[in-house]
Amino acid sequence: MANQSSSTVTIRPARNVSGALRLPGDKSISHRYAMLGAIAQGRTRLANFSTGADCASTLGCVEALGARVQRVEGNGVEIEGTQLRAPSRPLDCGNSGSTIRMLSGILAGQEFSSELTGDESLSRRPMARVIEPLSQMGAAIESSSGRPPLRIRGARLQAIDYKLPVASAQVKTCVLFAGLLAEGETHVEEPVRTRDHGELALRAFGAEVTRQRTRASIVGGQTLRAIDAAIPGDISSAAFFLCAAALFPESNLVIEDLLLNPTRAAILDVLAAMGVRASMIKVEERYGELMGTISLQSGRLRGATIAGGQSALLIDELPVLAAIAPYTEEGIEIRDARELRVKESDRIAAVAGNLRAMGAQVEEREDGLRVPGGQQLHGSEIDSRGDHRIAMAFAVAALRAQGDTLIRGADSARISFPGFFDMLERIVER
Repeated sequence: MANQSSSTVTIRPARNVSGALRLPGDKSISHRYAMLGAIAQGRTRLANFSTGADCASTLGCVEALGARVQRVEGNGVEIEGTQLRAPSRPLDCGNSGSTIRMLSGILAGQEFSSELTGDESLSRRPMARVIEPLSQMGAAIESSSGRPPLRIRGARLQAIDYKLPVASAQVKTCVLFAGLLAEGETHVEEPVRTRDHGELALRAFGAEVTRQRTRASIVGGQTLRAIDAAIPGDISSAAFFLCAAALFPESNLVIEDLLLNPTRAAILDVLAAMGVRASMIKVEERYGELMGTISLQSGRLRGATIAGGQSALLIDELPVLAAIAPYTEEGIEIRDARELRVKESDRIAAVAGNLRAMGAQVEEREDGLRVPGGQQLHGSEIDSRGDHRIAMAFAVAALRAQGDTLIRGADSARISFPGFFDMLERIVER
């Protein structure tokens, strides 16, 4: 790999992937622990906090709301909980949809007004999905045609029984956070099960949250207490390295202290079904979250069909699975993933366009893709569209391509994973 500038990276083909990695803290957990730590009693200490810019945006927002935030050695963070106060300026969520959606639930129950804003990409993302339930609970929210900035006038919230029209862990968490501050018992029903970090985080901080199948409930008025926790490695980031290893029959990759939450580990199930051998060792539970060490060896790489609830569980990993699909024997088909259209970029169009640029046949659909197997990609120029997951997905695909691949907008990877390209280079053999 050679860096021409911060915005372009050249990926050279590899012959194998091997080594051991330890990844930065999981972003989903980091966001939620930081937000709850800001309103809990006492000082929350978090080891291995995410290094990504999105989680830094969350820390900046809670600090602007009055919580004392201190960075400590080794990616640690300490947050002194407080009674939140009105911010003196708009809260900058950067590129983070997680920050603006989940923090809205907490701000809706405050006795002050606040404004949440973000960068150009975030300003195009739909927010009606959080505006609707929070408005039903009593908050007054103004937006730009359902998009940021959001101006929230907090209120004494009333509990609701809400059915999510679209499966979204961020929206579920938003409503549960608001329910913590509401009068009565709030219920959230999902169309399919999504990641449960919101429920587990609330329990970690001492709240009682009940769950029956796809229905989660919380009683308002509960007091949160600070925690001392080590955040496991981010499995969505691990997906890129797991898929890179899957491309090479002689690969041998170990990832230590990795998040193994069942609602997030679907990537391991898919890769196993495709022929990748993965074993888990030293598995343990911390605050309800499973973590452990993964050892992975690849072999013949079959195909897969991903649809329904599995698409919701794999929403962050779908781009990299699609990017390696040409190298599989049977190809990969992705359905029921229209949510990809409204991420940092239109990820369905971005994946299809970049695969075609590398010489692949792709069938693009409204809610997914079908990528035939048995194809050989060639090096090309990749447009990340400013989307971190697209940049990283095609860095992986480029490892088996014929010729070098130039990735434009590679600096977008710093949003979720600043050290990604260096870490990828560390396990690549040429």
